[in-house]
Amino acid sequence: MNENTAAIDIRRDAEAAAATFPALLVEAERIAQTVAAGLHGRRRAGPGETFWQHRPYSFGDPVSAIDWRQSAREASRLYVRENEWEAAAAVFLWRDPSASLDFASLGSIPQKGRRADILAVALSILLSQAGERIGLLGEERRPFHGRGAPARILEALMATDQTGSAPPPAHPRPGARVVMFSDFYSDIDAVASSVRTLAAGGATGALVQICDPAEEEFPYRGRVEFRDLESRDRLTFGDTGALAASYKSQFATHRRALETLAQGAGWTFLAHRTDRPAHHALLALFTALGDMRQWTA
Repeated sequence: MNENTAAIDIRRDAEAAAATFPALLVEAERIAQTVAAGLHGRRRAGPGETFWQHRPYSFGDPVSAIDWRQSAREASRLYVRENEWEAAAAVFLWRDPSASLDFASLGSIPQKGRRADILAVALSILLSQAGERIGLLGEERRPFHGRGAPARILEALMATDQTGSAPPPAHPRPGARVVMFSDFYSDIDAVASSVRTLAAGGATGALVQICDPAEEEFPYRGRVEFRDLESRDRLTFGDTGALAASYKSQFATHRRALETLAQGAGWTFLAHRTDRPAHHALLALFTALGDMRQWTA
């Protein structure tokens, strides 16, 4: 392949990726707003710069917290000024970039990778609206914040190296929250090593396993050829239906191992199928992150 041909291929791939950018961002915004519309405020008092409320002074409150102007309006009572609690740590996302996520068993459902991107960006929208900072796990750049954060997260995801299926080495500050999107079909020991290292450093997090319905149900019958998306390997079985029971047992065992890993680290495990509404997974994930914020307060 000469340099001109290589340049043309690169440009074609870049244009194809860019073409999906607006549509994916719009879909993520729609899903995020669906979830946001159903959420109720969960504000709480704590260290921050945004005023929340006044409350009566109680024994043990520091004198510096008294709002003397508000208190002067009622001579018989002192009032304390409370600011809204703000998380000091960022949320770090990791989306498995490997080719195993380039799979959809039916044309009517999205590829696993696209659903992972949708969830990651939709989550970024909700987090940015809540004033959080969002970064990519293993990236040296500073986390993004503000209204432009979701688009920058999507841009960074699309620029991620498409090799490897294990989370990258990372050491975020204690109190950080981490979300990993993958099918987690790689060596579970590599995932476990990353999760335990992060948890030991004070990070809480969530594992979001994204699966195609065929990967859970194994609906195949008769002679079927299976192709490995990460290599040129192919396997052909004459009586695929006879493998269903064994396959489902192994799939369940692998998922239980992921659940046990998350539970042992104090993390959350969520399973999501691509034939189900994305906003259901987003709501569960955003709620879990809210709980983690309370744990690390």
